[in-house]
Amino acid sequence: MTTGTNPDEGADEPLDVYALRTAVLRPAGGWTALEVVASTGSTNADLLAEAGRGAPDRSVLIAEEQVRGRGRLDRTWISRPGATVTMSVLWRPEGVPADRLGWLPMLAGVALVDAIAEVAPDVPAAMKWPNDLLVGPSRGKAAGILAEMTAVSGGGPGVVLGIGLNVATPAHELPWGATSLAAHGLTATRAEVVVALLGHLYLREAEWRDAGGDADACGLRSDYRSRCASLGSRVRVERPGGDHLVGMAEDVDPQGRLLVHPDGGERVAVAAGDVVHLRPADHP
Repeated sequence: MTTGTNPDEGADEPLDVYALRTAVLRPAGGWTALEVVASTGSTNADLLAEAGRGAPDRSVLIAEEQVRGRGRLDRTWISRPGATVTMSVLWRPEGVPADRLGWLPMLAGVALVDAIAEVAPDVPAAMKWPNDLLVGPSRGKAAGILAEMTAVSGGGPGVVLGIGLNVATPAHELPWGATSLAAHGLTATRAEVVVALLGHLYLREAEWRDAGGDADACGLRSDYRSRCASLGSRVRVERPGGDHLVGMAEDVDPQGRLLVHPDGGERVAVAAGDVVHLRPADHP
């Protein structure tokens, strides 16, 4: 492995697919298949296509460069070689009811926070509902998560979940409000970040799957609450229909919806929307 990621250079050496496979594939890590490609349009699109051709459960695709990535609400996510972790994973959670699959992006958010605590314990990290990673004292966005449903071999449901994490992207290449881990003192390599993240993703999803997708039974909802900076914050939620909601974000319900108590109204369960923190909660 390299000695670390240099935030001034903004790039790390290419990932070693064989070393990653040794670290995360069965029996050591539980994942079934892992590929690393030099460049692609979208890891999610590629893995969705592979899922349709029968790619196995718990497959991983990582790209050094992504040029047409998709984020939440039809946003784009582009990554430069050596500066990001851009990956998608395929899950086939047989036995989990479809109405519980919405927890997977939030599960991935918890895994992200825990992975950062492992490789960079001095970097403050938390989630913005539903699954944006916020790091540093100013809580800049360092990662995004997108989950997409797919039909898989055998007719059962599948979920391809993509993660784009800014490890050492130079500040001038980031959009307003975004940041990178290296800007806040990360010294771990991208390979170390990948191994930690895949480890936490596997364990979280396996526990959730074993619980039939019940986020309370496996402790996921409780852990999400403790890592979500939106809870206890005054927020504005921009909803898909074009309207917005302003109030206090109080909790997440068993379906993962954000419970907001609007000014002068009754509590509302928000299933989708873009959250702006108007008053930060007292989280690390």
